[in-house]
Amino acid sequence: MTLPTFNPSDDPGPSFSGLLDRLGHNRMFENAENENSLEITHGTTVVAAKFADGVIIAGDRRATSGNLISHRNMQKVFEADKWSGVAIAGAAGPAIEMVKLFQLQLQHYEKVEGHALSLEGKANQLSQMLRNHLPAAMAGMVVVPLFAGFDRRRGFGRLFAYDVTGGRYEEEDFVASGSGSLFARTVIKMGYKATNDHDTAVDLMIKALFTAADDDSATGGPDSMRGIYPIVASITSDGYTELDESDIANRFERVLAEFAEGGSQS
Repeated sequence: MTLPTFNPSDDPGPSFSGLLDRLGHNRMFENAENENSLEITHGTTVVAAKFADGVIIAGDRRATSGNLISHRNMQKVFEADKWSGVAIAGAAGPAIEMVKLFQLQLQHYEKVEGHALSLEGKANQLSQMLRNHLPAAMAGMVVVPLFAGFDRRRGFGRLFAYDVTGGRYEEEDFVASGSGSLFARTVIKMGYKATNDHDTAVDLMIKALFTAADDDSATGGPDSMRGIYPIVASITSDGYTELDESDIANRFERVLAEFAEGGSQS
């Protein structure tokens, strides 16, 4: 394969999306006006919160098409690069493609410029991708991600929420997105403290997702029979780390025991 070359006036620079445009390959969301007649797979619910050493980001595994469960083990939490992660809610196909393009953009920028984007720059790049996706969102393929990372320049974790137009909003403490976000947010609000350590923050995310699954049919709860549990990752000064599924399973067992001791949920 021959690498593309550009004249200085035509160089797309560090923008990977711009490179695809110049090569005529950026066609991810074309013909979106026809998609609203299709059965679109949606994924929910995702949450994120700060803790003493960084941020925790998590998501359930269920994807639905209308009233049907289309996937029970969908991945909604991804490593964007070593110091950041993104979680997706909304139309599953476009959301996953957006994440892949976002990951490539961060790699492309670092290779072209010789250094990584700042965390705020990464958040802005994702915002631009959402703006480009707006025609598809207007046709029903809405994507609403969360972005979290450790800001090495400032020395602490940061959270960003978005709307369908590409609006970017930095959150102070915690954030949730998706159909079960109202229930998850309430649980996080009740147990959140900026001084929470890693284990306390992880348990809080698990409780939030469990409660969301209890009240929202589109959110998947722990499935011990199939061995399917939410994806939970921490991002600290050491980078992005996804928790082992066995660890998540053990934590869920403790959460279920706590709920059993405190009485049934109603």
